[in-house]
This record gives sequence, C-alpha cells and structure tokens, in this order.
Amino acid sequence: MAGFFITGTDTGVGKTRFASLLARSMISKGVDVKVCKPIATGCQRNSKGVLVSSDTLALSRAAGDKDLTAITPWCFEVPASPALAAKLEGSNLSIEALAVAVEKRCGDEFAIVEGAGGLLCPLTDTESIADLAQRLQYPIIIVARRSLGTLNHLLLTLEVARQYGLVVAGVVMSETEEVLDLAAIHNPVEFSGRSAVPLLAVLPYEKTGDKAGRKVVGSVDWLELSAGIQDKLASPPEKISIHLYEEVKG
Repeated sequence: MAGFFITGTDTGVGKTRFASLLARSMISKGVDVKVCKPIATGCQRNSKGVLVSSDTLALSRAAGDKDLTAITPWCFEVPASPALAAKLEGSNLSIEALAVAVEKRCGDEFAIVEGAGGLLCPLTDTESIADLAQRLQYPIIIVARRSLGTLNHLLLTLEVARQYGLVVAGVVMSETEEVLDLAAIHNPVEFSGRSAVPLLAVLPYEKTGDKAGRKVVGSVDWLELSAGIQDKLASPPEKISIHLYEEVKG
C-alpha cells in the first residue's frame, strides 16, 4: 500500500504540521491523497456538541476533506494516552478495528496516517501505536522536535521501530521554537553521523503561516520515496539492512 505512517518521538513535536504540509504538497502535484488520524485525545466539543480534534481540523483543511468522522473515527475528551482516555470514557479500543477503519478510509489512494504520541504510546491495555503501525505496514516517518534531548529520543524510537520490524522511510526534524541553543543547532548533523536512517527535512520555526515549511516539504519527492521503498520491500534480503535502524557509524 502506498503511503506513510507519521509518528513522533513525543507528543507536540509537529506530527500534524508535517502531515498537513505533506498532504498539501502531494495534492498540489496531482496525487490522490487520503489523510487519517484514526484516534485523537484531548478533543473539544464544537457548536453541535460533537468532539473534534484540532489535529483533525488541520488535516481536513490540508486535504480539502470535510468528513471529520472518517478522518478521525475515535475521539476522546480526556487529554491522555488513547488507552487511558478510552478506559476513562467507557470505551474499548482494538488494533484490528482501528486498522480496518484506516484501510476503509484510504483504500487504494496515497495514505497519510498520523499516529498519537510516539510508538510506545499505549493504545490498549497490552498494545501500543507501534502495534498499529506494524498491522498497517506503511513505511513510517518519524517527526522529532529539534531541541536538546532529541538525539536520545530519536535513537530510542528507531530502536523500537527495529524491534517491531517497522520500515523507517526517514526522519523529519521540526522546529517548535526558535533554534538558539548549540544542541538544537547541531542536532541534524549529529543525528546523521549516528544513524543510517536519512534526515528527510528540517521544518523551520514560523510564528505565522508556513511558507518556509511548504517550500521544504515541497522540495522532496515523497511519491518517489514511497515507490522506492515498495520496490525494495519486494526484495526481502534488503529490507532490514536498508530501511531499519543500523548500528552507529564508525
């Protein structure tokens, strides 16, 4: 299946910003795209009393798709992990139900699926977002905050991806604030020296609008990247060495 599963090293790192920019970029190039964030927490009630996530609204605007329920079929008011939010609100979640909803939503179109939190964010009592990504089998893109601590968070996330057998397309660093400290300034180079996983883009910090972000994302051929991964997946011996986390260089 063509598409990407967007995950992050944490919550609030810029997953939705990137997913929205990616959707806009691909649609502008004539690609049929479906966006999906199957589960969201911390949602608020709109004027009709319906729970809606701000992330869902952003994805809806980016894709020009007003079907909010199809984009995010499970919405919870409690700002917590999906597992806890569902439990507190008297609901049960299952990996299979979430996966079927994503597959029904995206069909044969290019899928941009955004997860909740990071890979080990609890989804059910015994499963995490990584289990959902494993079930869906889309290559993942990891979004990381460009700040102090990112290298540790990124390498831990890549290790989790390796353990789950997830195919990592690459990493996107997101500037959620102005880059002023030395750690943040050097993060892209330091990461590239410690992992064979490619750094695909660095999203610049912007207070209003996102012109720079659109330019950065638009400069990458995401369709070619996805197609290349699918071709390599057809050759099982190459899968682990090319796409998953490799040992530190040197």
